Amino acid sequence: MSKAIEITDANFEEIIKSEQPILVDFWAEWCGPCKMIGPVVEELAGDYDGKAVVGKVDVDANPAVAQAFGIRSIPTLLFFKGGEIVDKQVGAVPKSVLSQKLDAQL
Repeated sequence: MSKAIEITDANFEEIIKSEQPILVDFWAEWCGPCKMIGPVVEELAGDYDGKAVVGKVDVDANPAVAQAFGIRSIPTLLFFKGGEIVDKQVGAVPKSVLSQKLDAQL
């Protein structure tokens, strides 16, 4: 099973250039709702292996990316396609909601 990739300030630009849709989970270790949605994001990484890129940005360790996108609340999940934001989800939601948003980009 595939695992969500770690996205950092250093590799972010390279990753969002992917031809595949991308789900980026902005999270932090101390965030309760982030811990709830974390396993769901990992499951999606496996479910969409080969179809979409699923990654996570630790906002404490990578403040530049979080700041660039104005992330104020976490978890925030951004959906990219062709390097552009095409959808956004703030807060913990069921897996089905995130699946629908990813499916819409495939």
